[in-house]
Amino acid sequence: MTSSTVQRTSGADETLYRRGRWLALAVLVLAVLLVAVDATVLGLATPFLSEDLKPTGTQLLWIGDVYSFVIAGLLVSMGSLGDRIGRKKLLLTGAVAFGAVSVLNAYATTPEMMILARALLGVAGATLMPSTLALIRNIFHDPRERSIAIGIWGAMASAGAAVGPVVGGFLLEHFWWGSVFLINLPVMAVLVLVGIKLLPESKNPVAGPWDLMSVALSLTGMVGVVYAIKEAASHGPGWESGAAALIGAAALYGFVRRQLTLPSPLLDMRLFRHRGFSGAVLADLLTILGLSGLVFFLSQFLQLVQERPPLEAGLAELPAAIGAVATGLVAGRFARRFSVRSVVAGGLAAVGVALAVLTVIGSSTGYPLLGAALLVVGVGAGFSFTVTADVILSSVPKEQAGSASAVSETAYELGAALGIALLGSIVTGVYRDFATPSGVPADVASAAHESLGGAVEAAAVLPAHQRTELVGAAQEAFVEGLRLAAGVGAAVLLATAVAAWFLMRGQKLADGVEH
Repeated sequence: MTSSTVQRTSGADETLYRRGRWLALAVLVLAVLLVAVDATVLGLATPFLSEDLKPTGTQLLWIGDVYSFVIAGLLVSMGSLGDRIGRKKLLLTGAVAFGAVSVLNAYATTPEMMILARALLGVAGATLMPSTLALIRNIFHDPRERSIAIGIWGAMASAGAAVGPVVGGFLLEHFWWGSVFLINLPVMAVLVLVGIKLLPESKNPVAGPWDLMSVALSLTGMVGVVYAIKEAASHGPGWESGAAALIGAAALYGFVRRQLTLPSPLLDMRLFRHRGFSGAVLADLLTILGLSGLVFFLSQFLQLVQERPPLEAGLAELPAAIGAVATGLVAGRFARRFSVRSVVAGGLAAVGVALAVLTVIGSSTGYPLLGAALLVVGVGAGFSFTVTADVILSSVPKEQAGSASAVSETAYELGAALGIALLGSIVTGVYRDFATPSGVPADVASAAHESLGGAVEAAAVLPAHQRTELVGAAQEAFVEGLRLAAGVGAAVLLATAVAAWFLMRGQKLADGVEH
């Protein structure tokens, strides 16, 4: 698009560009805030949910990660659908669905119903995230302004990670666990009502038809591979995980081959020839993998090991969000002043070092160490995520913004799913091996080995000395698993920092107004 074309746009678009673009951004970040809040409140609600629904350890992991599995499987398809039917239309439709399915989550009565509700929430969530970044790409023509907008977008995602535990903690102390999902409804209502008037519609005018075979291959491939990794990590390699891996890999291979032959592919695979694009996607995926499993279990550590009430546990996680918000807003400026690769690699290394520090935590570790580690995690993630999102969006033509955004979000959600599956399985695997104190009935011991929340609840029927012994042994096993998961996460992050240093060599952020 030339500058003269931009100047001749309609009055509504011109007004949006000059005055309304920041208001439009405020509507978009509401959607981001919502998805981030929804992801983090679940961690705090897990002990209450465990007590009410009594899921097994495996069901608890599925409740935690099926949302991310489904989003990862559908994001590319939904990003491409937004390019075709209109990103505003997809965003607002998804927002209505997200609110409706949140009610189903709140009133789930069995573990199976909860898993299904979380999966449906993932379908709705997959329509929201690629639309927000793609609309930012089309609203902000000036690369420097776009860097600031992406920084605000990332900062609000981090703020959601902070708001979720705090609001969730307040709700859990006054209401039942389902209330943490009902907070989605007023946010969705505001997003839809304001978004109808403020957001501009944008789409790819030459996108071509939406290929349903590609959608099916993408979903089958993603879910198959992630399920195989999850099963292998939880129960060791077996025929079931092997079959899922083969089906998933074959579907993904078919997806890639099909995209290379279609005149209008769902995802242009040639984007990955750009080294900076590939490096940014890899950095996103492995960073979230290293972080997500740990964060998922850290809320349980604060509540069930250190016995903090939910609101206090939520407030204890604030330093990570504060660090991410502060650095997300200035990350673009730092990347231009120094270099993209130094900011991304430095941010990843900072997160890795902070996770390494967490390998020494114990049941009685004081908050200053935890708080400092969380702050460094937030600072590093804020620098890395903001710059990689900017690189991904800057690497493609505006018409392909939806597809590029979907790749970015797929890396994020797939990393979250794999992180909970792999690191979560490490925690669960170590936890289940703890020795049951003598004299504990078999049914109580069996419930205690399913999850830490189950151990605390099951121990309530025991005499005081046995209860103390059983809960103490379970807590120590949980912390041991957490330390091991933190070590694995640290290794992943430090290796990713080295890879990003080489892959993003020479990468720069754009300057000036685009033409």
